[in-house]
Amino acid sequence: MEFIQSDELPPPAGHYSQAVAAGGLVFLSGILPARADVDAGAGFDAQCASVFDQCAKVLCAAGCGFDDVVQCTAYIAGVEHWPAFNTCYAAVFGEHRPARAVVPVPALHYGFLVEVQLVAQRR
Repeated sequence: MEFIQSDELPPPAGHYSQAVAAGGLVFLSGILPARADVDAGAGFDAQCASVFDQCAKVLCAAGCGFDDVVQCTAYIAGVEHWPAFNTCYAAVFGEHRPARAVVPVPALHYGFLVEVQLVAQRR
C-alpha cells in the first residue's frame, strides 16, 4: 500500500490521504473545490474546474491521468446541477468513459456544490 500526496497541493486537513495505491489501482479520496481558489459562493462550473484540476494533480502524483480512471463517483448538491456536471465531466474526460455514479445530495462540506472521488488503474 502506498499513500500519495501531490506536492502541488496542501495536505488534507482531516485524517485521510489524498490517494492510496494498492493492487494496481489508485483510490482518490473525495475532492472538494480548493478553498484557496474558489469559495462556496463560486459558480458550479468554477467549482468543477477546481475539483478536476486537483484530481489531475493527485493522479499525476500517482503516475496516472484521466485516461487511467476506471470509476468516478460525483456528489452534487442538488440534482439541478446534473446537466452542468455532465458538461464539465465530458470536457475533462473527452472520449474516455469510465464507470460513473452521480449522487445528488442535500449539502456538502463547507457549502460547496461538488465533490469527486476517483479510482484509476496504474499501467
